[in-house]
Amino acid sequence: MPAIELDGVTKRFDDVTAVDDLSMTVPEGEVFGFLGPNGAGKSTTINMLLDFVRPTTGTVSVLGMDAQERGVAVRERTGVLPEGFSVYERLTGRQHIEFAIESKTVDADPEAVLERVGLDGEGDRKAGGYSKGMGQRLALGMALVGDPDLLILDEPSSGLDPAGAKEMREIVREESSRGATVFFSSHVLGQVEAVCDTVGILREGRLVARDSVEGLRDAVGGGATLSITVDSASEEQLEPVRRIGGVDSAMTDGGTVSVQCDPEAKTDVIGALEGEGVSVKDFETRESSLEDLFLAYTEDEAATEVEA
Repeated sequence: MPAIELDGVTKRFDDVTAVDDLSMTVPEGEVFGFLGPNGAGKSTTINMLLDFVRPTTGTVSVLGMDAQERGVAVRERTGVLPEGFSVYERLTGRQHIEFAIESKTVDADPEAVLERVGLDGEGDRKAGGYSKGMGQRLALGMALVGDPDLLILDEPSSGLDPAGAKEMREIVREESSRGATVFFSSHVLGQVEAVCDTVGILREGRLVARDSVEGLRDAVGGGATLSITVDSASEEQLEPVRRIGGVDSAMTDGGTVSVQCDPEAKTDVIGALEGEGVSVKDFETRESSLEDLFLAYTEDEAATEVEA
């Protein structure tokens, strides 16, 4: 049974189409990265999963339940860390966790939850005195209460320092290991790349890509960037490089040659440059990052839409 299933979902607000014929499935136990530029429809989609907003057309199923017919049951089994969460300033950290426990009618130890998200020893402080990062940890703790079957994390690393972001990633992996599904939306693409099994990219309300990061690389021909330090190189000297199988592009600023290619082609690239009389001083290979792929799918108007 899929944890999330959207079938032909469209959401219009007056004359604005926020989500356009979106069909998407997220299997149980998967860590799914949900990406898109501002205004792509991500927040609207999340709100439809939680039945805070209802689709104009199409169906939304969460944990095997119709999100419209059984919205309360869906939310009972879902932990949510919303973007821009604001603490209740007069309540302590422990009181926030106790409120989440009471709301979900579960049996949980507030101290254990606080400790898990790095707030041990801070539970008796009023949350109004927390830093932004501490508030984000507290929101994550509230989402984790009751071992939910589905976690929806919207910008979960906001306000966290590198150590906090690392702890958050470890918690996501732990939740996935126990069988929870994690729906992870973030603009910090390095975080998504580090924890997600599959990535979906939304553009103008439509799903334009859905695959593993490696699969997205293959689809856009973004295997690796070979950066070569040379004494000098001209555009003419790059022509033999561009003809090599597995090379997608090659450019130079005179002292550096940048080649987008399959990793297996780098020996041929260097050989072709040397064959043109170019003196190679050094080189390094960098795989295309998720940021590179995100830009390829959201800025390239020719990007091919894929079925989920």
